[in-house]
Amino acid sequence: MLTDLRDALRQLRKAPGFTATAILTLALGIGATTAIFTLVHQVMLKSLPVTKPEELWRVGDKIRCCNWGGYTQGNDNNFSLFSWEAYNYFRNHSPEFTDLAALQAGNAPLGVRRAGSHAPVDTHNGQYVSGNFFRTFGVQPWVGRLLSDADDKEGAPFVAVMSHRVWQQKYGADPSVVGSSFQINGYAFTIIGVAPPGFYGAKLSGWGMPDFWLPIASEQALPGTQARMKKSRAAYLDIIGRVKPGTDPQKLEARLRVELHDWLGSHVPEMEPGELQLWQKQTLHLIPGGDGVTAMRDDYKDGLKLLFIAAACVLLVACGNLANLMLARGLKDRGQIAIRVAMGASRARLIRKALVETITLAVIGGACGIAIAIWGTRLILYLAIQIGGKDNYVPISSTPSWTVLLFTLGISVFTGVLFGVGPAWMTSHADPAEALRGANRSVGSNRSITQKALVIGQVIMSIVLLSSAALLGRSLSNLKHQDFGFDHHGRYVAWINPTLSTLKPEQMEPLFRQINDRLMAIPGVRGVASATYAPMTGDSWNEGIRVQGQPEPDPKTDSSAGWARITPTFFDTIGAKISLGRAFTEEDTATTRHVAVINQAFANRFFKGQNPIGQHFGEDRLKYSGTFEVIGVARDIRYMTWGYKDPVGPMFWVPEAQSVQYDDPNFTDGDRWSHYLYNIVLWAPNNPPALEEQVRKALAGVNSELVLNNVNPYTSVVDADFQQQDMIATLTTIFGVLGLLLAAVGLYGVMTYMVEQRTSEIGLRMAVGATRADMLRMVLRSSFWQIAIGLGIGIPLAILAGKLLKDQLFHVQPWDPVMLIGSALLLAFAALIASALPARRAASIEPMIALRNEG
Repeated sequence: MLTDLRDALRQLRKAPGFTATAILTLALGIGATTAIFTLVHQVMLKSLPVTKPEELWRVGDKIRCCNWGGYTQGNDNNFSLFSWEAYNYFRNHSPEFTDLAALQAGNAPLGVRRAGSHAPVDTHNGQYVSGNFFRTFGVQPWVGRLLSDADDKEGAPFVAVMSHRVWQQKYGADPSVVGSSFQINGYAFTIIGVAPPGFYGAKLSGWGMPDFWLPIASEQALPGTQARMKKSRAAYLDIIGRVKPGTDPQKLEARLRVELHDWLGSHVPEMEPGELQLWQKQTLHLIPGGDGVTAMRDDYKDGLKLLFIAAACVLLVACGNLANLMLARGLKDRGQIAIRVAMGASRARLIRKALVETITLAVIGGACGIAIAIWGTRLILYLAIQIGGKDNYVPISSTPSWTVLLFTLGISVFTGVLFGVGPAWMTSHADPAEALRGANRSVGSNRSITQKALVIGQVIMSIVLLSSAALLGRSLSNLKHQDFGFDHHGRYVAWINPTLSTLKPEQMEPLFRQINDRLMAIPGVRGVASATYAPMTGDSWNEGIRVQGQPEPDPKTDSSAGWARITPTFFDTIGAKISLGRAFTEEDTATTRHVAVINQAFANRFFKGQNPIGQHFGEDRLKYSGTFEVIGVARDIRYMTWGYKDPVGPMFWVPEAQSVQYDDPNFTDGDRWSHYLYNIVLWAPNNPPALEEQVRKALAGVNSELVLNNVNPYTSVVDADFQQQDMIATLTTIFGVLGLLLAAVGLYGVMTYMVEQRTSEIGLRMAVGATRADMLRMVLRSSFWQIAIGLGIGIPLAILAGKLLKDQLFHVQPWDPVMLIGSALLLAFAALIASALPARRAASIEPMIALRNEG
């Protein structure tokens, strides 16, 4: 074997052109596949970096963010988020867990500044966790200590744990950070420790990864959140526990379901009518928790599977290329092989020698492919994740791990065998007598058919890749250019967070009046409006709707609607149209009747066949059904950043100036919290220079505690909503082009070799009267027959691939004729270019020279 390896390396050095082509082709195919596998491994297969992850189990199997109100969850009645009270009930009644930890389902925006510093407040992500969080995962501190149960009690001193990444990058690994006081959202917290390197928490997400961990009990001291921990209806916690050795998960799951029903049963008097009908149907599932709360897996699993299949197709095209190269090379050297056979070499010996050479090529190609994989992984991370902002941290590395390196080695060896075994088998069966008669005679039909079949296979793969890329590209274009119901051109979104300060909800309405006046004074700004969330910025509040004069809705009926709190001029500023009635004005104040503007979908669902103007509705309870009076109907605005295939859902807006005093403290608390507005929309069609700097100065002039994250053109905000689709479309296009180039190179190689092998035949044809045009047509005809067969098989497969992609498509049919015809024409054009040079070479052969060489 070592002798074969040395001989293979010597032969590869003697043919630098062939070797470079083979290695480059393999590096592209293996590199693309490895890059996708790197993401697949880290997002879908990797466990948390904690002690014995196999002992961890998660209570609940759904990914839900970030709050769920009430005692029922989802259309499937499946509990996955829990209140603080429910968490403690499970913790106290489930002895099978050695530890049961809770973590906030979403993230906590934090404004952080070291005590005594006059530097601007830094914005960070935080996460509220139970005191036993780090103990449950078996994590040890890097510096200082981690949270304990004593830190997670009401009245305990405010403490926090810093991530190793922030400690190192922001504070230069300064050991004095531990024990120091920091201002977090205006309150003094002591940093008690630093988490170990590589630990990112128990949730992998494409956004909002925690920089600080804070005890859940400390949340109630921060503005607007005083009551959440004490609300039994407020489900906002994921639960993960470590079970005792030998615990039966199925029995534990059954026990947890009983405990859930016991806990729900203790709250029957507080339940709404719909909840009373459904609470006994509620259930939960216990699932392995070694990989944590896999939010990112849920978001990207379909896209990564699609890209992995596309990369595999590129690898197969590359294998077809290499198989053809090896066939051509083997047939060229068949005289030498025949001599070896004549001297007694066994066919098994020849096959082994050929396989050693191909596997050596593949391993070298795989090693080169690692560099391409690293570059490709970085590209994917940029397209899929970090396009959301330079400060968005995701714990995924482009550096291949040992698992990825082993995958690359395995795929390299597999590839070497795949493209090497056929050519090795065929060349080892050379007839010594025939081969020794002359190296330039036409090759056998079996070998020629094999080479053509490989080209046809490459064409099939290429048309599938190209058509899929075209469909996804058209779908992405349709997504970005659909009618969103508002105009985002010439608009900007300023991202603020008033909760990162000591400002109270009661201060918000006059504060935003001042903000509006200051921003309107900026030259070039034609409109300003603020909202809880602006359209397509990623969120909205949602409530059940009760209409005055209508009975309690059936619990199985969707009676929910999204809503946002806004300032006057909101609809004018975002370019949305009021189709009936009016929008809010400065006359809608705290002392006037409570009013609302609804969208057309809201009117169609709740006031079908009626004039909605003057109608009344409220939130969640029938006794509140007269709270808001409808004064206007807006065109449907695409608000959420998901569900683009679905019609726009019901939505309503209420003015910032008005508050509702409910007789239920939970409702009152929610109303107060809703006065914090996070988005300011500026209409500045002439692109004022240094707009962000001017906005920052204006906000600082209103209140120095206001933290501005950034100011983005609204078009970039909308584009970022489609980053995953953009990633899939971009990478599929790259794979499609790569497959096309490889197929064209493969066709060129086959046609060149065909011309070389048929030199004497071409000379003879021309000697008996065939013209150069005849030879040109002969070569092109042979080429296009292969292309035609490939398209005949590939187009139906492309349509099938389009049907498999239907969940990824928007307003595009899987059999879109324009996309299919365009892809086929592009492939045919590439084939024409690839065939033109060999055809021209055939037409330029001199008959006498060809016949003399043959003789």
